[in-house]
Amino acid sequence: MATACFIGIDVGTQGARVVLMDATGNLLGSREEHFPLHEKMREEQSPTGWWDACLACLHQLLQDASVQPHRPLIRAIAVTSTSGTIVPVDRRHRPLHNALMYSDGRQVETGKLCRETALRYHPHGYTSFNTSSGLSKMCWFVQQYPEAAQQLYKFIHAADYITGQLSGRFDITDATNALKSGYDVQAQEWPSYLWEHLPLQQSWLPEVVPAGTPLGKIQPGVAALLHLPKDVTIVAGMTDGCASQIAAGAVCPGDWNTTIGTTLVVKGVTTRYIDDPSGALYCHRHPEGYWMPGGASNTGADWVSQKFPGDLTVLNEQALRIIPTGHLSWPLLQHGERFPFVAPQACGFEAAGLSAVESYAAGMEGVAYIERYAYQMIRQLSGEAVEKIYTAGGASNSRAWLTIRSNVLNLPIIKMKHVSGAAGAAILAASKTWYHTVMEATAAMTQVAEEILPSPSPVKTYDASYLKFIQLLKEKGYISTYEHA
Repeated sequence: MATACFIGIDVGTQGARVVLMDATGNLLGSREEHFPLHEKMREEQSPTGWWDACLACLHQLLQDASVQPHRPLIRAIAVTSTSGTIVPVDRRHRPLHNALMYSDGRQVETGKLCRETALRYHPHGYTSFNTSSGLSKMCWFVQQYPEAAQQLYKFIHAADYITGQLSGRFDITDATNALKSGYDVQAQEWPSYLWEHLPLQQSWLPEVVPAGTPLGKIQPGVAALLHLPKDVTIVAGMTDGCASQIAAGAVCPGDWNTTIGTTLVVKGVTTRYIDDPSGALYCHRHPEGYWMPGGASNTGADWVSQKFPGDLTVLNEQALRIIPTGHLSWPLLQHGERFPFVAPQACGFEAAGLSAVESYAAGMEGVAYIERYAYQMIRQLSGEAVEKIYTAGGASNSRAWLTIRSNVLNLPIIKMKHVSGAAGAAILAASKTWYHTVMEATAAMTQVAEEILPSPSPVKTYDASYLKFIQLLKEKGYISTYEHA
């Protein structure tokens, strides 16, 4: 039996998930609760509904017969949730309004105001504010609900609300959640322009600590309700993207993770802050003081479900037999690209006359070329090496795609066993309560499921095709130089 166990909680847009892991990364149990669907849930959701769902998951998990022996060994809990979702609470820690979701599109004009104000008064900090940013939500709430704002105690993030219910601390957030709410992760302070030039008050902003920092013991009433030990530690949480990065294993300098789901998201660790003039890449603060740069592309795997619905087993087997295809394809469904280059006019393309398997394989290759461009941009901006790529997301289930990516990137691709945000939160819970650092916890609690290595012949072929792909992007006016080729 393990000597210590940890709970990770992930509150997403459509539901809550709770996992229990031991100190060596074995998944001992998990439970999920889906939120009731309604048309406004991408704009607003009930924080108390989140807490109810989390409690239901915890009850179900902890009452499971297989989990019972581990209950006394639970040492700590951490929470992850969506970045940019804001909850205004009063002095009794009650929500003054439903949570304003990151996906709420009503803050477009406020986002522009925040961005322009940041560029004018704090240009060396984070300035890429938009409708999905926490800062935009906070300013919009004050403008729309001035009477409620008079009762305001703190603006907190989605993860902070659940952390507060567990610990009683509603006045603390972590650096990953605070970034897009205006926190200066380099100076490690809230910059004064937030209350001098925007409709906020300094007292509304929570204290910021590194993710994983112990905040205190579990509330006695919650411990009694769940039959948990009274000395369970609650730690500061983090954003879901950063928690998934931890679960994927990418926590040491030189480590990078690519998640290919609907979109392609790149996150990694560097020793130095990366300043990207284009704003496509931004930096979170690593719990141990390093930097966690990241960027999200409009290119991803959404085209797969649209063009190739159903079981892909046969198609993947066929694709393995014809790669490298020699065809140039960019399966971008949206209009415009935002990372690794900013091109609002960009449109996807594909060679004419391809068979279904050729179209499928060439599309996977095109996404891999975008991924390669991203990592070469990162190398240039950071001056640091990219050693290996960890991977997560639905695309990681395709052996053909893993093989293509390893050969296009000429790097090992490593897939971990448990790569959910909740698993990342469980590792975070252990990072300062059982282990000394998040790197130590991740090394102990992540398990490699598969490692794909590049092969010399396809690498050489893909090098040539990649240069042709870059040349085509340049000819179409989407990129202007060969600096990342």
